[in-house]
Amino acid sequence: MLEELDFLFSLTVSGLSIGMMYSLIALGFVLVYKATDAINFAQGEFVMLAGFITATSLAAGAPLWLAILIVIAIMIGFSFALERVVLRPLLGRPVVAVIMATIGLAAILRGLPPITIGAQTQTIPLPISDEPVQILTTSLPAVQVLGLVVSALCLAAFTWFFMKSRMGVAMRAVADNQQVAMAMGINVERYFAIAWAMAGIVAALGGIIWGSMLGVDTQLALVGLKVFPVVILGGLDSIIGAVVGGLIIGVVESVAAGYLDPLVGGGTKDFAPYVIMIIALMFKPYGLFGKRKIERI
Repeated sequence: MLEELDFLFSLTVSGLSIGMMYSLIALGFVLVYKATDAINFAQGEFVMLAGFITATSLAAGAPLWLAILIVIAIMIGFSFALERVVLRPLLGRPVVAVIMATIGLAAILRGLPPITIGAQTQTIPLPISDEPVQILTTSLPAVQVLGLVVSALCLAAFTWFFMKSRMGVAMRAVADNQQVAMAMGINVERYFAIAWAMAGIVAALGGIIWGSMLGVDTQLALVGLKVFPVVILGGLDSIIGAVVGGLIIGVVESVAAGYLDPLVGGGTKDFAPYVIMIIALMFKPYGLFGKRKIERI
């Protein structure tokens, strides 16, 4: 009985740490959706791009701190340019136009690395110990603990930004009603650009952490697909929902891998989150913390 409890505890702790790292990527979806009502289907590719930039900078001899500054600066610039050149002309168009634009962008980004720097897997070495970190009766890889800490700090910082800062309040106003925000003198287009830039920062940090843990190749973009159940479950417009949804999905994945994979031969953790997503769409279509939209007909 004690061994079973230890095993469950180990799976839960591992799931919570991975879930917080999912929440970091989910934050990119939430930031864009809160400000623009658009879903960025290329968020996983943003993470992949950031991973390649970091790995390439390190391979060129840049110290880690400089590589981090480079990837953040490039992702901010890329996000600004994307919003200005591609997405701003789509303002006022049907939502499906923005969705298709981000899907097309995702395909382009996935195709760039193989034809520029090659398709081989690259690494992002971080100056952390190879020894696992002991947490009560279980242990976690050091990079996973680092990802947990970075994700928690980022989520706390963005929560403070939206709740307490003047710019965050303005972004919330834009998210609530763009026309009213414009009438109040808020530069809506500027806050659209800021939202995309913040999503770029999140992708940069996610690319470093996930790239260090999984390796950097085109498959890293699949992290974005793994995050869809997180944002659907938690709510597309809720930072708290991104955290709770990430923790739930992380634990579901871990427990499914621990208990069901030995029975069916593996693979359950890859589809278990999508089962949760479908159930959430059936009973809570706006997510656990999402804002219900009421429209007059």
